[in-house]
This record gives sequence, structure tokens and C-alpha cells, in this order.
Amino acid sequence: MNKVQLFFHHAFRFIWNAIFIICYPILASFGLIFIGLTFLFSKLSELLTRIKPEGTKVVFKETDWETMPHTNDLLEAKVCKQIMFGPSGFRLRRKDGVPSVLEDHVFGKKVRVLDEGYILERWNTLESKEMPDFDICLYDPDQDSLRQLTNIKCFDWHVSEKVENEISFKWFDGTQGGEVKVAL
Repeated sequence: MNKVQLFFHHAFRFIWNAIFIICYPILASFGLIFIGLTFLFSKLSELLTRIKPEGTKVVFKETDWETMPHTNDLLEAKVCKQIMFGPSGFRLRRKDGVPSVLEDHVFGKKVRVLDEGYILERWNTLESKEMPDFDICLYDPDQDSLRQLTNIKCFDWHVSEKVENEISFKWFDGTQGGEVKVAL
């Protein structure tokens, strides 16, 4: 390095060090203020949660069997899989104690009652990333048989109409919808 370059090198290094020495306490102060404000808001939030009444807490009991609604006191359900912000999967069994084909599968909460039996939503997978993948099945409690009617890959489906031995299912997955007609 020649003398001019060496002079500028030392001058810029001095300026850089001076800026760093002057700014360091300011930067450190902002860091401490940020940590202090975070701590203050944390304690304030903790205080406010103590003041607010807790209300009722919802606890999913995975060991209790509960009677499923709309099944005429025939089926009991037990939570098997809970998908965050989504549906729950249930193990089903007959309430009268008769061994059933239902015990081998996981079902959704949707149950529709027909003269021929119960329309159930059988889950094909328990993996959240592969959901939804359902078989809509007809369960005949007299014969204890489970017959697949159709496969639907969305959470939003319903029975639209039943005409003699034909049933129609409508579904909508958020972007598209459709209708499936199945012979009973």
C-alpha cells in the first residue's frame, strides 16, 4: 500500500470504529428495551388471565365410549383421532355388545339413518396429510354388514335425495362440487 491508500485505510477504520463505539450503547439499549417490553407484556397477559374467569373447559376423553346421536341407541363411539381444526375419527361398536364389523374401522361423526340402515363415513386413512379420503358405507344392523357405496374425497358431503332404491350424495370441496348417485 502506498501512503495515500494507507492514510485512507486508517481514516476509514477510525471513522468506522468511532461510529461503532457511538452506536453500540444505543443498539444495546434498544435490545434491552425490547426484552423489557416483552417481559412486561408477558406479565400483564399472565395477570389478565388470572382475572378472567376460566369458564368450561372442553376435554376429549379418549377412553370413554359415548352413545352416538341419531343411531337409536344402537352405536357407541370413542374418539380415536382428532385432526386439528378438522373432524374427529371414531371407533364404533354396538351398544348391545354384539361383535360387529364396525370395530375394525375408523368412522367420521356423520351418521344418516335410512330404512335400509345407517349411512356412515368410513375413513381410509388416519394420516392428516392424506385426508380427506372417505368411503360412504351402508351399515345394516340386522345383518351386521358394511357395504361401500361410494368414495368421496372431501369433508363436506350430504345426502341430497333418496328415490326408491337410489340415493344421491352431494359434495363440495371448497372449489368444486359434484353429485354421486348410488343404487342401494
